[in-house]
Amino acid sequence: MWKAIRANKIKSIVLISAIGLLMLFAGGFIGWSIRETSQGIIFGLFISGFIWFFLTFAAVFEGEGIFLAVARAREVSHDEAPRLYNIVEEMKIAAALPKMPKIFLIESPALNAFAVGAPDTVASVAVTRGLMEALSREEIQGVIAHEIGHIKNQDTTFMTTAGVMVGTIVLLSDLFSRMLFYRGVLEEVIPESEAVLPKIKGLGRASIIFWIISIFIALVAPILANIIYLACSRSREYLADASAALFTRYPEGLASALEKISASTIPLESANEITAPMYIVNPLRLNCEGKGFSLFSTHPPVRERIEILRSMASGAGLAEYNAAFNRTTGKNISKASAISRQN
Repeated sequence: MWKAIRANKIKSIVLISAIGLLMLFAGGFIGWSIRETSQGIIFGLFISGFIWFFLTFAAVFEGEGIFLAVARAREVSHDEAPRLYNIVEEMKIAAALPKMPKIFLIESPALNAFAVGAPDTVASVAVTRGLMEALSREEIQGVIAHEIGHIKNQDTTFMTTAGVMVGTIVLLSDLFSRMLFYRGVLEEVIPESEAVLPKIKGLGRASIIFWIISIFIALVAPILANIIYLACSRSREYLADASAALFTRYPEGLASALEKISASTIPLESANEITAPMYIVNPLRLNCEGKGFSLFSTHPPVRERIEILRSMASGAGLAEYNAAFNRTTGKNISKASAISRQN
């Protein structure tokens, strides 16, 4: 299993590095557009780096609490939810986590769940009231095992980092668009002889090219960053499914749970575009996830995930999941899902 986790970490590091480079490019070009000199580029890099550092600091120390608050989740005790507590404890032991995760409940009839935190700290697992009432014990166990797998594989840590970088790029893009707007307003209000900001028509050919590149990056960077972020999210779902099968020794439990969750049409009102990739199934497009795949999909197709789990010939280990993945998708698993073969 550790080889699979290492392969997934390497791929995630590459993806996060790509987002980081995109963030620096965006910051540099936006800085140049503010002040068309090398100092402007340095200023842009400094601002983008500062925003990223600030958001990362907030995510590391308050990210888990912020996510749970946005999800409107509240912590529950063993006495309040004994079955859920026992299931989480069983999966904690199966995954060999050093600490028992905190358990949270979302008072919603929707069917979904997510996890936050790292394996070496007190992580948290949250499920909806609807999931608790609609699923059997084996199905809930499969869902919890999937989320425990995310914690064990440190997926939540990587996704938090990637999400912070995407947020930084979005903020930089918004800053640039506002700067262009106010610059245009100033140039309309202030006479040309008194203008404190240079006009584009007075720039040289090279400067115009840089302006075009700056505008293009400001517009496209958030889209590209989001695509990379979602690719990072999708690649980790396969390993979490494989981990769930390994922890429970019963792939059908998770497969049946995914089937019921994806068939539900009840919306999860507390979910949004930023938090959606963290859930076991996209809460914003429940009955669309199984119908196809696009670059903006937060998860792999649910039907494909179910078919892989149900086609595991014998056993419930990583090798069996790998074989089922290859039979179902016809893809090279080491490249398509970042799950390497177990020797």
